[in-house]
Amino acid sequence: MNGPTTAHAPPSRQPLRDRLVDCVLIALAVALALIALQVQTTEPDPLPTGLLVADRLTGLLGCVALWWRRTYPVQIGIALAATSVYSETVTGAAIVALFTVAVHSSIRATATVCAISVAALSTYQLVWPDQSTPPLTVFTMIALGNAATVAWGLTIRNRRALVTSLRERAAAAEVEAQLRAERSEREARETIAREMHDVLGHRLSLLSVHAGALAYARTAPPDDVGRAAEVVRENAHRALQDLRDVIGVLRAPVGELPMPAATDVLQLVEDARATGTEVTLLDDAGLTTGARTIPDVQGRTLYRTVQESLTNARKHAPGAPVTVRISGRPDDVVVAEVTNARPAAGPRYPQGSGTGLRGLDERTRLVNGTLDHGPTDRGGWRVRLRLPWPT
Repeated sequence: MNGPTTAHAPPSRQPLRDRLVDCVLIALAVALALIALQVQTTEPDPLPTGLLVADRLTGLLGCVALWWRRTYPVQIGIALAATSVYSETVTGAAIVALFTVAVHSSIRATATVCAISVAALSTYQLVWPDQSTPPLTVFTMIALGNAATVAWGLTIRNRRALVTSLRERAAAAEVEAQLRAERSEREARETIAREMHDVLGHRLSLLSVHAGALAYARTAPPDDVGRAAEVVRENAHRALQDLRDVIGVLRAPVGELPMPAATDVLQLVEDARATGTEVTLLDDAGLTTGARTIPDVQGRTLYRTVQESLTNARKHAPGAPVTVRISGRPDDVVVAEVTNARPAAGPRYPQGSGTGLRGLDERTRLVNGTLDHGPTDRGGWRVRLRLPWPT
């Protein structure tokens, strides 16, 4: 079946409903045919016997043909409309066929069948006029009847098209919601992974440096070994605490967990100096001392940039001095630049996962900033962050 009534309907219920509708319409066509037959028997001037037989046989075949009206709507509509030129009992079946064409077929096909029906019925009235009704009234009734049938069919067709469109929109909205949920879940996983990389990477790099010092300095004085072991213990405790904070993001509402700020950069510098790294902090903007403040999102991005830069410096340029320079002013921009010199053993920048730098790029784009990183002319490495500084 090529009509819209079969779209999006349960396969077990739709054919049964269609057949019930077919039966009702066929019964209506049979009733109209019987009425026409009754009218013919009461006319004072009956039609020729051969024409009456052809009329009634055509009406019977027309009612039977309606069973296949959904499969061949246009063909049956044209055939029944054309036979209305000589058969009065087929008029009911022709009306049902015209209605079917209006529901299931194109506007052009509907107009064609309607025109044939009007022409055939008008011809019938011209050849065998109704003596009891004025011709103008008869032709008006023919035109209005066909127009009403077409309007009824088009109304049902448009309603079904609207229902189908709404169902398609609902299905599309459901798919879109599912994709949006999957994207949100993926972004949440990436955010958690980035936080764990930023936090734990920094702590574990400190542990690696001090643990390595303990492994190679077995003959060191007990006091130095004890201090190094205490640093390892303290940073291990901090790493566990940071891990709990990150995992807590999955359980606590946003805003309930402590997040790093620009003033926490001082602690990063102190931790790096405790590992033996020579770190110089030049804060012309006064953010690390609290003399000036910056919004939380920008401050957190600045902190993560310095943190990742110091971690990478320990990994790829051990022993090289590092300079952290922060400059800028409110209502303009803040610039954070972390530069490490060329290490004594030569620079070594192996191909890593790049997770940290990609995470920094994402953070920076979220606050409409820019991030540049790459080797310097003297064999070192520089990371430069530029962020808007709203008040």
